[in-house]
Amino acid sequence: MKLLVASALAAVPLTLGIGVASAQPAVDAIVNSTCSYPQVMAALKAQDPKMASQVSANPAMVAGLKQLVAAGPDERRRMVSQWQNVPAVQPYIGLISSVVGTCNSY
Repeated sequence: MKLLVASALAAVPLTLGIGVASAQPAVDAIVNSTCSYPQVMAALKAQDPKMASQVSANPAMVAGLKQLVAAGPDERRRMVSQWQNVPAVQPYIGLISSVVGTCNSY
């Protein structure tokens, strides 16, 4: 489950379960993100150091995050659609949105 959260954080802003109308812009932000893995991790560390430490300490989470960041738009869209029904990711929606919204600044 943490792998899903970490992957979601990479692209991170999913507005999972918030509604179709509001979800599309967030999905597009993830799909079209130009952030690198180091940028995502820097944004995550700035916004939630504890979560950043958890991600960094877990090789599976690191791999999932790197996979998401390296994926093209179509693959990212497929990954995001899989997460849209994962209740465990929903508590992280705000953090995901924030990370994706600021990662280009790092």
